[in-house]
Amino acid sequence: MTQASRNLGALIGARICHDLISPVGAISNGLELMGLSGVPEGPEMAMVVGSAAHANARLRFFRVAFGLSSDGQSMTARDLSSIIQGVYDARVTCDWQVDGPLPRKIAQAAFLALLCAEQAVPLGGTVTVTGGEERLHLSTAGERLDPRTEHWAWLSAPEHGNLDNLPAAQVQFALLPGLLAEMDRSADIDLNDPVTISF
Repeated sequence: MTQASRNLGALIGARICHDLISPVGAISNGLELMGLSGVPEGPEMAMVVGSAAHANARLRFFRVAFGLSSDGQSMTARDLSSIIQGVYDARVTCDWQVDGPLPRKIAQAAFLALLCAEQAVPLGGTVTVTGGEERLHLSTAGERLDPRTEHWAWLSAPEHGNLDNLPAAQVQFALLPGLLAEMDRSADIDLNDPVTISF
């Protein structure tokens, strides 16, 4: 995957997230106003409110993971924690132990790595993220670990990967190595228990 194609893909991702984040946010605000106006609460309303909040959080997450990042941009610890808590709160949880802000490119790599790590726990589990700007470490534990080697191979040998055989749900495995290469880094992985990614 060339630098130009990665940038084009990032611009497409950013455009989609940008165009969707406003209407999804408006839905969330409208639901909040409905609640304040006395609309009866019930399981149906709770489901809609929860779904809108989750969609908003996922869009914010995808905007970082798949958007275009450049040198000099950074993300605060508060923003990182807020985005992660909104996404990883059910089947897969994230124990984010990174203190302080991160350069946006490092944050983007962390979010792509989170998407990789969650694939290793099909029945649910926890991804623990430690370290900081110099080096990040993700450790994944769950009831049943099942890292698909054909996907994880992209992280150690991306030059041998074939995009034609990569499912859309696994695109993060193809994107992470290129982003790390831009920062003169590479991913060290261990598919034993726990499954780990470090870069």
